[in-house]
Amino acid sequence: MRHHRREMLDTKQSDAAPQQDEPRGCLFALSQPPLMIFLAVIGCLLLTAALHDLLWL
Repeated sequence: MRHHRREMLDTKQSDAAPQQDEPRGCLFALSQPPLMIFLAVIGCLLLTAALHDLLWL
């Protein structure tokens, strides 16, 4: 099967692709699922500890 060389060698970026030199801020970091899971677990632990202190101690 023959491949078209122009299609394989075309590595230019499209205009819609984001530029790599743009700074990414805090909202980009918070949109990452592992970070959100970690923060949710820590928040649940803090909430559990606070409720335990307030209601049972």
